[in-house]
Amino acid sequence: MEPSGPSADDNRPGRSAGVVRAMERTDLSAVARLFTQTFRKHRLQPAPDLSGYLETVFFTSPLYSPDVGSLVHLNEQGTIDSAILAIPLEFMVNGRPMTARLLCAFMSQGKSGAAGAARLARMLRAARQDFCFSDNASPVSADHWVAAGGLALPIQSLEWHRTFRPMAAGLERARGRMPFMGKLPLQRIARVFDHFIRRTKASFAAAPHENTTSAPISPDQFAELALGMMDRFFVHPVFSKPEFDWLMAAARLNTSLGALYCRSVVDVQGKVIGCYLYFGADGRDAVVLNVLCLERQEAAVVAQLFADLDGHGYAGARGMAQPFLMNAVLRQRHLVHRHTGYFCLSTRHADLKAAAVGDGFYAGGLASEIWSRLLHDF
Repeated sequence: MEPSGPSADDNRPGRSAGVVRAMERTDLSAVARLFTQTFRKHRLQPAPDLSGYLETVFFTSPLYSPDVGSLVHLNEQGTIDSAILAIPLEFMVNGRPMTARLLCAFMSQGKSGAAGAARLARMLRAARQDFCFSDNASPVSADHWVAAGGLALPIQSLEWHRTFRPMAAGLERARGRMPFMGKLPLQRIARVFDHFIRRTKASFAAAPHENTTSAPISPDQFAELALGMMDRFFVHPVFSKPEFDWLMAAARLNTSLGALYCRSVVDVQGKVIGCYLYFGADGRDAVVLNVLCLERQEAAVVAQLFADLDGHGYAGARGMAQPFLMNAVLRQRHLVHRHTGYFCLSTRHADLKAAAVGDGFYAGGLASEIWSRLLHDF
């Protein structure tokens, strides 16, 4: 990654005054206020635990260093008026390890903030980056990524949603728009209606692939299986034990999505052909983080995944679309794809860019922002 200070171009005579530097722990209160002003306009003050969460997520990763962490811009008065929050993640790119920046929030306030945001964006131009990406960019941000030499990946910019229990799934969507509905005793009513609907329309039930079963596994077992199954990709997360353990601990802080579960998928010969990791809360949507499998086992693993989640009583299931799983996922009934944010990346490496537009790229789940409380909380 490039050093986190401003470039020589940014300090030419005539440029507006200001400093770009790595975010420090002493900045957390100011960044929490900036986040709240930018993304939570209905709140007058930051949530009491926001600063602590920002410190945990953006300073305690075993890969953290100022060179691959978050950036802030200070105006002439020394006030932070714009910032980019970033988490370092280790990837393997054509056999060589590389530390990427996962960009989680790009925020600014006022006129000086707009100028600061422009300076921050220049710091992250594709020509200067080994690898940085975001899985939740807005349309305006995606346009900036592409204009600066980056990519917007169309498939990974979609989220699939498979409905098992339509009344409960509708309640889940309503809860997302009107949080107060979560306090109303509506789940029991939805359960009664869903029981009747599923009896009259059997296609809501997900059928497993023939001759496959699944079983719960530990996070360590999941990491070991996932590492072997990601070898098929030119670019994929490393998930070293220190980093994987940290990611799992950080993800578990998002209790609004439920508990984290890992499962393996086994064929009739007893061979493990896939594994997956997901959040689950009773009666709500399961949020699938990662699905991995052996080559040519996509259909069997995806069918078993949906049958499992249906069997556990979830309203539905959702997760990031992946090119290698598209054909298997599209075979499901009562499935839709939604655009929730652009998956964008920047890199100066031609082989990484070529993998991203082909079939050799894997990111998402734990190696993305989907688990962060910043998307669901505060």
